[in-house]
Order: sequence, then C-alpha cells, then structure tokens
Amino acid sequence: MSIRFVHETRPQRVRFGSGEAATALAEEVALLGAARVMVITTASAKAAADRITEGLPVALLHDDVAMHVPVEVADRARQAAAGHGADALVSIGGGSATGLAKAVALTSGLPVVAVPTTYAGSEATDMWGLTEDARKTTGTDPRVLPRAIVYDAELTTSLPVPLSVASGVNALAHCVDSMWAPRTDPVDQALAVEGIRALRTGLPMVVADPGGREGREHTLYAAYLAAVAFASAGAGLHHKICHVLGGMFGLPHAQTHAVVLPHVLEFNGPAAPAVYRRITDALGGSLPILLDSLEAPKALRELGFDESDLPSAVEAILPAVPPGNPRPVTAEDMTALLHAAWEGR
Repeated sequence: MSIRFVHETRPQRVRFGSGEAATALAEEVALLGAARVMVITTASAKAAADRITEGLPVALLHDDVAMHVPVEVADRARQAAAGHGADALVSIGGGSATGLAKAVALTSGLPVVAVPTTYAGSEATDMWGLTEDARKTTGTDPRVLPRAIVYDAELTTSLPVPLSVASGVNALAHCVDSMWAPRTDPVDQALAVEGIRALRTGLPMVVADPGGREGREHTLYAAYLAAVAFASAGAGLHHKICHVLGGMFGLPHAQTHAVVLPHVLEFNGPAAPAVYRRITDALGGSLPILLDSLEAPKALRELGFDESDLPSAVEAILPAVPPGNPRPVTAEDMTALLHAAWEGR
C-alpha cells in the first residue's frame, strides 16, 4: 500500500530546559523587540510569574483569568492590553492563562510567548476557545499560535499530584484523539504514539516522586508532542464531548478529559483495530489499569455533573461529532457512553 498524505508544520520556536525559564523568557522577549509586555497569569502561578519576569519591560500583570475563557473575561483582557499599549503577551500558567492570551491575540494580533506550568498543551496549537451563554466555541487562527514556548519542568513541580495526573491525562487525550481525528496523518500518529509512551513513563514517576525533575520532564515533553499532533490532526470525538461538558456545565477541563477518555477509547477502538493496537502497545497495556494506578478521577458525577443533564448533553454533542469518526454515533450510543462516564464504570 502506498503512503500518501499532506502534513503542515506550524512555525514556532520551542525552548526546553529545567531551571532556565527566566533566561529563556528574557531572550524570547528581546527577540520580539517588545517594550511593553502584558503578562497574563493565574493566581496559582503568580509567584512564579513575578520571579521569571523580573527585569522584563512589563507594562501590566493581568490575573483576571477564568476556565474556558468566558467572553466577558476575554473582553476585559483585550481592553487592558489596549489601555496599557501592550506590544507583546506573555502567558504563564495552565491552559486558562494560555487561552486568555490567545483570545487577546485573536483580535489584536499581538505576539505571544507561552510559559506553561501544567501539561495542557494549548501553547503548541493555533486553536482558540471562548465560552458564551454556556456554549463553548472553538476555532483555529494563525494569530493565536504562540511565537515561542518556554518549557521549564521545575515550574510544574508545585502542581499537586491529582492536578498533575488530570493534566497529564488531558495530554494523553490529545494523543488518542490525534490517532483518528479528521486530519490525522502518519506524522501526527508518530508524534502521538511517542507522546503516549512518554506519558506512560512520566506520569507514574510524578506520582511516586512529585518533586522530582525526571518524571516532570518526561510528562512535559509528552504534552508538547501531544499538542503538536493534535493541532495538526484536529479534534476528535473525545474533545468534542469534553468541550460540550466544559462549556455547558462548567466542568473542570483536565479532570473531565481524564474521566471521559477511557470510554471514548473503548467505543472507537473496535472499529479501528490497527490504531487501537498502536495505542494500547504504547500504553503498555490497558488504559483503565494505568489510570487506576495514577488514581485519576473516574466519574462525571464526582465533578458536579448531574444525571438529569445527560439528555441535553447528548443533544449538544451529536451535531459536533467529527466527520470520519471510526464508527457512527447515535443518540443511544452517546447516552450509554456518558452514563457510564457519569457512573465511573
């Protein structure tokens, strides 16, 4: 069988080095020629932000950040950037901080340098998301792709183990979705498989030694690979489900991915046996066994999702099912999948 595909690599500079965030960030800001930097960070990452931005030409530090980027939060950040004459954006934190920086870049065109403190992966994609009236809208735009990423595993050591696991499983979800998403190709799948292997190695090390560098580095490296694959392959069924659950019901992003992922994998797997085999080989066995060993969250009901909301969730998910999913998705299928995820079976 001949190999034929089209793959696009997104232009982005990546710097990876533990303990080097301050130096690397200063060099990236200098390369941009920025003189009035807007730093977007979360309350939990503010101490790290203060430390690694010392000496930078910071015009303002903005910590009005919210999960799933509500449009009113995005509007306030855009106004703050304009009001302070910002000429560059630096995001320091997890996916919410990166997402807000992207929302500002989407309308202003300002360049972004991302400094992740979790394994969300948003920093490596040109995808943006905004939530309004309990509906999350996503899209892609080259303006939101950060010009550079500064990866420093030491910035993730303060992330508690349960959040580290949930965030790492979010990266795992990027890998799995990339194996059968609408635009997947052999390059995406190679990146995704390597990402799965690195997560299988890194996440148990993070659980066993939360302050250790090696496990954090493996997991952060995997998160980057996962995001690059996902940006190219596009969102599969898993992410469409999680976007609805997050946008409509305000469920926590990473934890929702951790709960839903095994159910989507077992739903799609039998219809794509070759891909399923590559995923399970890279995992070294069963995904539920790995998740159990990590004590990952298991049930949507534990995240605040009410069983009575299942019908409205199914109704919202079905139109978003991506083309080319390995098997058709009926309302009955989605109801069964979500109910199993709600119960934590």
